[in-house]
Amino acid sequence: MEQTETLKNSISWKCKHTWKRASINTLWCLLGCSIGDFGTIYFFQVTQNPWSFSVLSIMTLAIINGLITSIMLETFILSRQMDLKNAFKTAIGMSLVSMISMEAAMNLVDVLLTGGAMLTWWVIPFMLIAGLLHCHTTILG
Repeated sequence: MEQTETLKNSISWKCKHTWKRASINTLWCLLGCSIGDFGTIYFFQVTQNPWSFSVLSIMTLAIINGLITSIMLETFILSRQMDLKNAFKTAIGMSLVSMISMEAAMNLVDVLLTGGAMLTWWVIPFMLIAGLLHCHTTILG
């Protein structure tokens, strides 16, 4: 409880610069997660699931790959501002719980709208919106 109060008191919720920076960071995170997530789903869609994985298994693997690609992208972006070791530590130190729940929200939308692990042109915007809204809901929490 004390940490929450300290955090609320230390952040200016009216600071436009902070909101702009947070929005940019959120979009980088969403892009990084989407690359691995969509890539995994697309792979199983194109190859027609050669190992007969369940939808849950594919979505779990998509979440893991999304986390990996997000950390890789964040490390690359941060390495332009700091040395590679610190960039990686910073990328790893970001909220994995938030990233996992964002991925789960995106994949839940996919399953609910398509009936499985399937990418279509019309479902991708809904998945991205779900991920973005989840991130902002987590921030405003």
